[in-house]
Amino acid sequence: MRSARRLWRAGALALLMGVGAASIAGAADDGLYRALGGEEGIAHIVDGMIDRAYADERIKRKFDGVNPKALKESIRKQFCQLSGGPCVYDGETMAKSHAHLALDKADFNALVEDLQLAMDAQRVPFAVQNRLLALLAPMHRDIITR
Repeated sequence: MRSARRLWRAGALALLMGVGAASIAGAADDGLYRALGGEEGIAHIVDGMIDRAYADERIKRKFDGVNPKALKESIRKQFCQLSGGPCVYDGETMAKSHAHLALDKADFNALVEDLQLAMDAQRVPFAVQNRLLALLAPMHRDIITR
């Protein structure tokens, strides 16, 4: 059942990426922010995702020389703003911050998997996970550079 659910998620994410689902400005209210648990919930999700990514044999090399504390803080702000929360993301654009990393689709998908595992660990409902993934999916165009 869990494998089927993951496969369905991967297919749904691929579909969302293919059609360019939602934009970063798409969060109209704070419903998603609240559903993710506010700043505290988002912090737990991001911490779990980044901790997993730094240990993930598929992508950990991509984080060499990257300060995990600073990365977590930046992504927390981004997820908070994106989900309709009060935070302001003032970091680099996705294109600029990822241009030098030579990331491919497999790298991107591995990080998405790490995010899904982090959300599962925080018991984020499936529908809420999909709402966040729909907002993040269009970023693949700026993140995948090879």
